[in-house]
Amino acid sequence: MPADISGDSSSKERSQLLKMLEILREGDTVVVYKLDRLGRSLRKLVNLITQLEERKIEFISLKDAIDTSTVQGTFFLNIFASLAEFERDIIREHTRAGLSAARARGRMGGKKRT
Repeated sequence: MPADISGDSSSKERSQLLKMLEILREGDTVVVYKLDRLGRSLRKLVNLITQLEERKIEFISLKDAIDTSTVQGTFFLNIFASLAEFERDIIREHTRAGLSAARARGRMGGKKRT
């Protein structure tokens, strides 16, 4: 299992998650109390659940009532994926606007030269 499957660059912080992902096999089910216990951001969470889905591993979040073995659970997962993509697009748009505004004021990005 790749060290970055959780979407985190530091495998030390998520060592138990990585260990669990190595142990999981097709047909298993990952059960968490709440979505935020599995992923730190919506994008990383959706990526992780998508990878579980590709490995034919089901996912259940008890508090959030998401169960990927059901049509409704898959629907909610797709809604979350759409929201994550929307969030990325908004951040990208704001970054571009900020850089453009800075350029208009004569500011250039990067470290100041000494």
